[in-house]
Amino acid sequence: MEILTKRAVKEMSGMGIATLENWKRRMGEQAKIFMIERGWLLWIVGFLLGRAIVLSSVSPFALSFLASVWLMRKDKSLKVMTAVLCGSLTYHWQHSLYVFAAMLSFFLLAFVLQRMKKQQEFLPFVVFIASLAPRVGAYTLIQPAEPYDWMLAIVEASLSAILVLIFMQSIPLLSPKRYKQSLKNEEIVCMIILLASVLTGTIGWQIYNISLEQTLSRYLVLWLAYIGGAAIGSTVGVVTGLILSLANVASLYQMSLLAFSGLLGGLLKDGKKIGVGVGLFVGTMLIGIYGEGLGSLAPSMLESSVAVLLFFITPEKWIRNLARYIPGTNEHSQEQEQYLQKIRNVTANRVEQFSSVFQALSKSFAQVQHHMDEEQESKETDYFLSNVTEKTCQSCFKKDKCWAQQFDQTYGYMKEMMTELDAGTFQHKRKLQADFEKHCVKSKKVIETMNHELSFFQANQRLKKQVLESRRFVADQLNGVSEVMGDFAKEILKERENHELQEEEIVQALKGMGFEIEQLEIYSLEAGNIDIDMTLSFYDYKGEGAKIIAPVLSEILNETIMVKHEEISPFPNGYGSFSFGSTKKFVIDTGVAHAAKDGGLVSGDSYSTMELGAGKYAVAISDGMGNGERAHVESMETLRLLQQILQSGIEEKVAIKSINSILSLRTTDEIFSTLDLAVIDLQDAAVKFLKIGSTPSFIKRGDQLSKIEASNLPMGIIQEFDVDVVSDQLKPGDLLIMMSDGIFEGPKHVENIDMWLKRKIRDMRTEDPQDVADLLLEEVVRTRSGAIEDDMTVVVAKISHNVPQWANIPIMGRAQ
Repeated sequence: MEILTKRAVKEMSGMGIATLENWKRRMGEQAKIFMIERGWLLWIVGFLLGRAIVLSSVSPFALSFLASVWLMRKDKSLKVMTAVLCGSLTYHWQHSLYVFAAMLSFFLLAFVLQRMKKQQEFLPFVVFIASLAPRVGAYTLIQPAEPYDWMLAIVEASLSAILVLIFMQSIPLLSPKRYKQSLKNEEIVCMIILLASVLTGTIGWQIYNISLEQTLSRYLVLWLAYIGGAAIGSTVGVVTGLILSLANVASLYQMSLLAFSGLLGGLLKDGKKIGVGVGLFVGTMLIGIYGEGLGSLAPSMLESSVAVLLFFITPEKWIRNLARYIPGTNEHSQEQEQYLQKIRNVTANRVEQFSSVFQALSKSFAQVQHHMDEEQESKETDYFLSNVTEKTCQSCFKKDKCWAQQFDQTYGYMKEMMTELDAGTFQHKRKLQADFEKHCVKSKKVIETMNHELSFFQANQRLKKQVLESRRFVADQLNGVSEVMGDFAKEILKERENHELQEEEIVQALKGMGFEIEQLEIYSLEAGNIDIDMTLSFYDYKGEGAKIIAPVLSEILNETIMVKHEEISPFPNGYGSFSFGSTKKFVIDTGVAHAAKDGGLVSGDSYSTMELGAGKYAVAISDGMGNGERAHVESMETLRLLQQILQSGIEEKVAIKSINSILSLRTTDEIFSTLDLAVIDLQDAAVKFLKIGSTPSFIKRGDQLSKIEASNLPMGIIQEFDVDVVSDQLKPGDLLIMMSDGIFEGPKHVENIDMWLKRKIRDMRTEDPQDVADLLLEEVVRTRSGAIEDDMTVVVAKISHNVPQWANIPIMGRAQ
């Protein structure tokens, strides 16, 4: 019973908290609707700006605010006009007459302005005229004015025109619909000017001898210094103090107080609200003693105390919500990260959707019967035999006997003859021919007709097979695109992981060596794909990033690390930004030797060495049909397509099939090219060979020599073909030798070219790839007494361990 009572109490308390949260949320929504959507916040601001006076008699705020509201929210113009007029009446009736006349002049001019296209550009001129018109009328008709009065009128009109430009950037911030997630610096300053102008309307209001405008201005400085730091805090202090001092020249020192307090509060913001409050107290004390003396220090300290008290009771949530719009704050950075994360998720989802579409298309094309089932085969046979019987048996007098009384026997003969004719063995089936001649009176005509129809039948079967092969090829291409897009979506969604242990170990190791780390970001520790960003302080940089830091990271992470990018400050004791990443375990050094037919300048052979993504390296040779410019263009086009498709991430087999399809379909000319491709994995030295009509390749490992070959037709001859992939494993020091047919078939008066090439390669004493390529080309040319009867190309690649320039540095105590 007691347990049930406690559980009921907990449930009731939980319900109470939920109810309170719902009530607070509803109250917040209602307040937002009342103040912003219904425009009562604009009414309050207009009321205070109607009271705002600077330089004793200048009132530029009211008209500027009304004009800005008229441009931005015309539906609230009359309400704001009423508020401004009410505020002006609380100051002086003469002031209210001027404000009313200025607003009336503005509305008269607004009828003309409303018909213009560029209202925003002409609005300051309209405000200038509307502000100056009542003064000119009063000075002309009622009382003559001194030059000083005319100067004040012009200053007032000019300030009104300028304030319109400022308020136009501030009014949208009070709109119920805000689309921007952050404020520009100009918008922040404009908003501060608007707030300071509003505070001007509170001048003269006191509560228990506490000046309301001084308390609220200091409260505003505390708030923004706590959010934005010293820069924004001092800016707010200067702007607010300047505008308040224009309204009351006697309090000019307040500008120094607010600016200094904003600066100190921003510098002490790490101490939270207490630190910012201490900054205000120190600023008030120092400026108070310096400005007005000890006599006015006590009231000023009391005003600061009330401002700090209001700041302390302000909910932290309100401050953080405002901080989201201020650039440079943590809240703004988090807001931007959330926005970018949302954009990234949406992009990844769209990419995944496209990947799913391509995958579905691939499956729809792949769902093809590679072999016809018995029912389909029977239908094809019946259709064939019906065409034969229609041309032979329909006019025969024995049709009823053969197809009615002896159907099974006749059908069996016809089907067997069709099979034998299709296989090309009918002429050897003497017994079948004799039996059919006894059975059919028109046997020769039936056989001739069957032969004739069989050509159409076979052509139809070949066409169907080609369609099936084409569908299978399209399915492979779509599946390849789907896989690439799926991998891309995963890369988009890959977030920075939390690596606290490794981060702590790296920081301790580098600090133990005397480095000052300002920032460390570990994005990935995946083997072969390490990604680390670091910012350090250096008095005089001497290449420590590659010499010391990279080897230390290599020793900690058990993987060779290199400096991918570094940016060093040119000044002493500056900062250096570094990006560290994994190096490849193996590197490839290549050498190429080639010669055109008859010593020409244009060769039909082309070659390419390319870095692919995911740590792969490709070597390719393409031989266009024939020689000269056309063959050169064909082979270069093949390699260009290959490079673009491989670098997109599509599998090698699918890439080659795609190129073959393009080459075979783009023209009706009989042009084709060979392709010899080797793709080497730089992490484990595994190699895949794809040889399309190309000559064999050789791998030299010390004195041992192995031959790599495959049987595939050249590209562009037929549209559908299978690609045989040959895999092998390379080791450090291996030489991969690839060549065109001009080298492989070039030696003259050599019976066994294969053995001759192996012997020549084995006898070479150099391991330099370029020397091997040059020597092999020279040996082939020598066998022909210097004649070059075909294009010749040889590419030699040597695989070696990737040895960093600077060795790892053991860290003391890490082994334990």
